[in-house]
Amino acid sequence: MEIDPRAVFDVVDLLGVITNGILGGVVARHLKMDLVGFVILAIVSGLGGGMLRDTLLQQGFPVALTNPAYLTTALAGAVIAYLLPLEQRWTQRGLFFADTLSVGCWAATGTIKGMAAGLGWMPSILLGVVTAVGGGMIRDIAVGRVPAIFGGNTLYATSALIASAEMLVLAELGQPNIGMGGAIALSAIISLAARRFGWRLPGPANLNPKAFKRLARLPRSRKHSRKKHEPTSGSADLEGGSSIAQEGSN
Repeated sequence: MEIDPRAVFDVVDLLGVITNGILGGVVARHLKMDLVGFVILAIVSGLGGGMLRDTLLQQGFPVALTNPAYLTTALAGAVIAYLLPLEQRWTQRGLFFADTLSVGCWAATGTIKGMAAGLGWMPSILLGVVTAVGGGMIRDIAVGRVPAIFGGNTLYATSALIASAEMLVLAELGQPNIGMGGAIALSAIISLAARRFGWRLPGPANLNPKAFKRLARLPRSRKHSRKKHEPTSGSADLEGGSSIAQEGSN
């Protein structure tokens, strides 16, 4: 029995919608919102990235508005989060894993749509990243907090960027299905490894004029210190003999 790759990608796509719908509902529960808050945050979280992508492309109505499966799935996520607390560790791990799969799927979808619209490689990759992280970013802004992709998370936007670049390369080589599958797997591996090992992007550097002056003085100060404490040849022999003797006595 041959498996249709398009059907698999559609399943992963809707899995991402319901997962992010649930995650939006989790935020609403944490903030003690009513049912309206659950619904709005679930829709924004699950569908915001794709709607933003389609709006930027200006090629008709967003798919989330023309395909009823998307809106229905996002609402299902809101209902699940509204009825269940979902505080168990295994539940949170399951949601995180499903979210890592959706990031790669959405990044690849945004990239391939950008390429189909005639955009260059850089705008296409940007569109892929926007598709993957746009919903969560809009959700965080809606509740008045700094979006998680701006720092402190486990390489969420980075995995989307790498997945988008991988999709672009394989699509250019005529292997879009392999590119889509590879983007999903690559995003999941990077995100899971980042969470497991605590990988983070570095924070801001401190390369102000004073820092450059300290770096310029550092070699000279080391050289001066070395000359000041440089022993004579006789004392070097004595020190060497002493250290060898100490090693022997130990």
